[in-house]
Amino acid sequence: MSLSAAIDAYHRLLSPELATASWAHLTSAMRERQLYFGDRPLTTVLRPRLVSETQYAWLQQGVNLVAEAARTVVAPAREGGAAGQAVRDILLLTPQEEALLAMHPGYLEPSAHSRMDTFLTVDGTSLQFVEYNAESPAAIAYEDLLSEVFLATPVMQEFMRHYTLRALPARHRLLETLLASWREAGSPGGEPTVAIVDWYGLPTATEFVLFADFFAAHGLTAVICSPDELQFREGQLLAEVAGKTTPVTIVFKRVLTTEFLLHYGDAALDHPLVQAYAAGACVIVNSFQAKLLHKKSLFALLSDAQFTSALSQAQQAALAAHIPWTRVVRPGSTTYQDEHIDLLPFIRENRDRLLLKPNDDYGGKGITIGWEASRDEWEAALTAALREPFVVQERVQIAYEPYPTLVDGKVEITQRLVDTDPFLFGSHVEGSLCRLSTVTLLNVTAGGGSTVPVFVIEA
Repeated sequence: MSLSAAIDAYHRLLSPELATASWAHLTSAMRERQLYFGDRPLTTVLRPRLVSETQYAWLQQGVNLVAEAARTVVAPAREGGAAGQAVRDILLLTPQEEALLAMHPGYLEPSAHSRMDTFLTVDGTSLQFVEYNAESPAAIAYEDLLSEVFLATPVMQEFMRHYTLRALPARHRLLETLLASWREAGSPGGEPTVAIVDWYGLPTATEFVLFADFFAAHGLTAVICSPDELQFREGQLLAEVAGKTTPVTIVFKRVLTTEFLLHYGDAALDHPLVQAYAAGACVIVNSFQAKLLHKKSLFALLSDAQFTSALSQAQQAALAAHIPWTRVVRPGSTTYQDEHIDLLPFIRENRDRLLLKPNDDYGGKGITIGWEASRDEWEAALTAALREPFVVQERVQIAYEPYPTLVDGKVEITQRLVDTDPFLFGSHVEGSLCRLSTVTLLNVTAGGGSTVPVFVIEA
């Protein structure tokens, strides 16, 4: 079966009448189910992402090998010694992050659930990774419900008369992961109760509600709160929301560690959340250990032979195939394609194949794309990158696919940049986010693009 042929068949079904009816269903269902990012509907197109069984298996295998390799490479940083210091020098951990890493989370997995951001081409010839969102990945609930919404559209109903599709739900795996982490930590508090913790007013707030509803439907009490609403009293973590106090034993941590530390400053390590974590009064998922894998400079470790030589042949092959050359931006020599280079002059002279990104930010913030920047813009970005932790990364092959939209009652099919961002539970893939864009900086958080569900076409 040709995936391109299946996509073409889907597009041929989109008569003006079927497209109009399908778009009406999508917009109504997204509104009803709160499938919005801020005030924007999650999807703006009429087709989900379709991948073949072979592609999905390749994605699972490649991500699994890289995730396992990443855990092995950063492990020395948790143990100290010269090897650990060398890893920490690349990760650029702050003193507060170091203090958090010294606390045991109660369970072993450093990133219980995560997301690898990748480009997978429609012909299946290229799979390139660009970031590992190991700390606080969004969109699992969004993707599950978008899948249900798309399956009910008239065009999908017609398409499934000819093709067998498999959805990739993942909310149940997240629920299992929260409970498994809590049990591994000794079931602190006696009964599992979840606090979904992040700041108020975020564009992802509707997903917190979707998760709280899902947890409640499966018998798990959940409360949504900000870090300011947490208290630690008499050995118990409490969420105090709207005059009601709820004991918390599991923290579904959506707030990023960097933002948490910046917000509370010198008082961060005395925050009730950290106190409860250090005392083993609750589990946090993901724990603060995830910071070892979440740093953008992780890819500098994974693309440098001095840190990967002890890995298995399969892991090294996966890194060579999927991980772009990445380095921390700072003066000095390093290697590129087995050649020794002076890093800063190399960056200046090769902007057509490089980009600069902050080591700790997200949502596309602070990224400068060299091949879209002038020489002066690139020089200014490099100067800024030397003042705070940044990485430089080599350009990867970007994936493009045609996607249909409804414009003034007519179907228009245009090329979109497509990223495929599989969800991991431990180091195993189950489910995926997919984002589309018409610009290179492919990130919904950055203010554009569309989210669609991913379906596997069964052979």
